[in-house]
Amino acid sequence: MKVKMILPALTEAESPFWRPIKYSLFPPLGLATLAAYLSPDDEVDLQDQHVETLYLEDEPDLVVIQVYITNAYRAYRIADHYRSRGAYVILGGLHVTSLPDEAAEHADTIFLGPGEETFPRFLKDFRNKIPQKRYSSAIRTLEHIPPLRRDLIKRNRYLVPNSIVVTRGCPHHCNFCYKDAFFEGGKSFYTQAVDDALSEIDRLEGRHLYFLDDHLLGNTRFASALFEGMKGMNRVFQAAGTVDSILRGDLIEKAAAAGLRSLFVGFETFSPTNLKQSNKKQNLAKDYREAVNRLHSLGIMINGSFVFGLDDDDSDVFKRTVDWGVNNAITTATYHILTPYPGTRLYKDMEQQGRILTYDWDQYDTRNVVYQTARIDAATLKKGYDWAYRSFYSWSNIVKASLQHDTHKHKLKHFFYAGGWKKFEAVWNFLIKTRNLNNMLPVLESVLAKVKKGTGRQEHPVATQQQDTSAAACSTGLAKQL
Repeated sequence: MKVKMILPALTEAESPFWRPIKYSLFPPLGLATLAAYLSPDDEVDLQDQHVETLYLEDEPDLVVIQVYITNAYRAYRIADHYRSRGAYVILGGLHVTSLPDEAAEHADTIFLGPGEETFPRFLKDFRNKIPQKRYSSAIRTLEHIPPLRRDLIKRNRYLVPNSIVVTRGCPHHCNFCYKDAFFEGGKSFYTQAVDDALSEIDRLEGRHLYFLDDHLLGNTRFASALFEGMKGMNRVFQAAGTVDSILRGDLIEKAAAAGLRSLFVGFETFSPTNLKQSNKKQNLAKDYREAVNRLHSLGIMINGSFVFGLDDDDSDVFKRTVDWGVNNAITTATYHILTPYPGTRLYKDMEQQGRILTYDWDQYDTRNVVYQTARIDAATLKKGYDWAYRSFYSWSNIVKASLQHDTHKHKLKHFFYAGGWKKFEAVWNFLIKTRNLNNMLPVLESVLAKVKKGTGRQEHPVATQQQDTSAAACSTGLAKQL
């Protein structure tokens, strides 16, 4: 059987003139995971439109397309094309689970929720010529799943080919995160067996890893055992966690000892009202600066995530947010305009309130305003979002933030990491076009090298933290929609 697996891209990701580096970071692990269930006799072609030009004149028997909100229209066009050529087309992913009736118009079969249990069931039905129209995931387990098909991944086209996922979902329930919709009908957070995760890590060449888990630190017992097992592997890795997980117990120290060098953390809002609106109960009254100091004392860089446009935000929120990030030496910042994804509690609430302004999914990229705002108008929100990126990544603020660190090595790491990420887009574009991106991996590993443990930054008294207390939103949920 000839099987084609496709991850469609946004239009800008395949531009012949300019290719943003963010689209060439990670390979499509979801499709590679499903490919592991195919027969060794099947002929499999996995194509990621972010890093290659799709070939659409072939004649596969089965086409598998992963759909998220901002690639939905392109995914539907590709699906319609292959169906017209006689292929059997299946669609799955976040957007399909959120809007199954919409997706079903473009597919022979759709998948709702995770596919580790439903995809092998479909394959059995398909080979017996009795495939169902819909498969819904109810059994949630990562036990005995086969190793994902990394042989199908074109490693040299990604900056971070060693991305990995060892858990599914998140233990928290934030109103604007897609997770609850995607995992509806079963467990919303579960892990691999530690030995299986360690075996997967051991199979990966090189030193660098990037855990794409929504919340790698979400299960303390699992994470502790994982980090203990990673000791001695000589790895450096990046991951995502919450403020609460940084402050609780000694898990973050165990992560650092295992090789954690950079953490994606949601610092989304400095408003307690916004915190409650987003159902961020797990992070109420948490000291953000204490979390920052703890990470810095361990030599861990921070990718801080921030959301603009929550109902308590005013026109000053952009400057306050940028200044806080710079003064607290956040290495990189990811800004989002609040986006009500279909299937989320936020979307349902806004739809009931008549606040959804457009159903053009191409606009749901966290860079555009698609809902009726509260205290600030849409134009101000968009303008402030754009300004925040320019300001935070100005050379003056990169230097200022770098100088906040205690050690010279951490200052240099911060400067080169932040500057390299946003100030050398032309270089990244050249490396992508010449297919030399993976050659930069040793440089990334060098920048992520261990920093000698310091005392942390103490110049900001904890007493002043009260005005900055808020919650870390499930920002990986936002990021993974992009």
